[in-house]
Amino acid sequence: MCGRAAGPFVVCVLLSSIPTPQTPLQASLPPLHPRAAGHPPTGPQDVFHAFHPDLNFVRKFLKPLLIGELAPEEPSQDRGKNSQITEDFRVLRKTAKDMNLFKANHMFFLLNLAHIIALESIAWFTIFYFGNGWIPTLITAFVLATSQAQAGWLQHDYGHLSVYGKSTWNHIVHKFVIGHLKGASANWWNHRHFQHHAKPNIFQKDPDVNMLHVFVLGEWQPIEYGKKKLKYLPYNHQHEYFFLIGPPLLIPMYFQYQIIMTMILRKDWVDLAWAISYYTRFFFTYIPFYGILGTLLFLTFVRFLESHWFVWVTQMNHIVMEIDQEPYRDWFSSQLLATCNVEQSLFNDWFSGHLNFQIEHHLFPTMPRHNLHKVAPLVKSLCAKHGIEYQEKPLLRALLDIIRSLKKSGELWLDAYLHK
Repeated sequence: MCGRAAGPFVVCVLLSSIPTPQTPLQASLPPLHPRAAGHPPTGPQDVFHAFHPDLNFVRKFLKPLLIGELAPEEPSQDRGKNSQITEDFRVLRKTAKDMNLFKANHMFFLLNLAHIIALESIAWFTIFYFGNGWIPTLITAFVLATSQAQAGWLQHDYGHLSVYGKSTWNHIVHKFVIGHLKGASANWWNHRHFQHHAKPNIFQKDPDVNMLHVFVLGEWQPIEYGKKKLKYLPYNHQHEYFFLIGPPLLIPMYFQYQIIMTMILRKDWVDLAWAISYYTRFFFTYIPFYGILGTLLFLTFVRFLESHWFVWVTQMNHIVMEIDQEPYRDWFSSQLLATCNVEQSLFNDWFSGHLNFQIEHHLFPTMPRHNLHKVAPLVKSLCAKHGIEYQEKPLLRALLDIIRSLKKSGELWLDAYLHK
């Protein structure tokens, strides 16, 4: 089964030879297309390099693939790409590697894990010492939500293979953090998140912009919906109902259901066992204070609080940027047009898990997050050289821009719905 490549190289894949759908390999491969026979193989393209820190290891997965340049007579959707940007970006990546920016500080991640465990201990002690009244319960819920949010950022590091030199260790610790500390599935996260990184803000390819007709995003989608007279919801009010069904419900309802069903339907018993270990520990800890039903309600409230944190942080970097169909750009340009940064500060770094450096993270997903600020000046310089906008804004403005973006898209939909 073959299709078109997104870059200067093309790949034809025997599906039976690809690792499981949850691995970074499959998620990072572009749409596929056969290359002309007889063309010499070339190295993997930028998207492949971005996902795999140990290229010597993953080369064995490339053996059943045909990788090379399109023959001159082959049709190509990639003619408009700037080869100089691609060349300069590869030089930048080599510079970052020479600066040891892909080498993790293990103490940094150990301290992150320690502060998550400390927060969970403080939460339990608060209830144990002060009782299960309303005030101690609210304090405990906020502390646990903070722990969950920080565990979410930490699992993100291990999921991107950015901590240990060996992928195996990253995978093992990833399952522990996302499974035992959060009750979620590593394979579910990998399957979604690597698609997002490979094609950010691309409809039908990035699951993060698949809003199931609840929201219309960017400029293309609302106009298309308007022209076709599609009105699943009053989209001109989406910036208002976002507060009701966006941050409050994403994790406790949609993600919760999707994660559990995915593990069961895919028979992912390892991830399911890790998730069960989280729920067993949580209920064992809090049933003595709240009973079974009370503990379930308490857990839902914690998820509700965490969901607000997660949605605002993750959407401030992407939803305000270009959201469209496949533009067939080079890797560097496509990431810059789909992501923006939030200004650095100790609080912003901690609050967002360094996702305030979203541009650098998307360009170098395997780079440890504590080094992203070091490569940022190099990225800015490359952007300036090629006239590409490097967006960086204060935290409050970034959060408000989410609402402004939804409002603008809703207005585009209404105009197209009424007049086109």
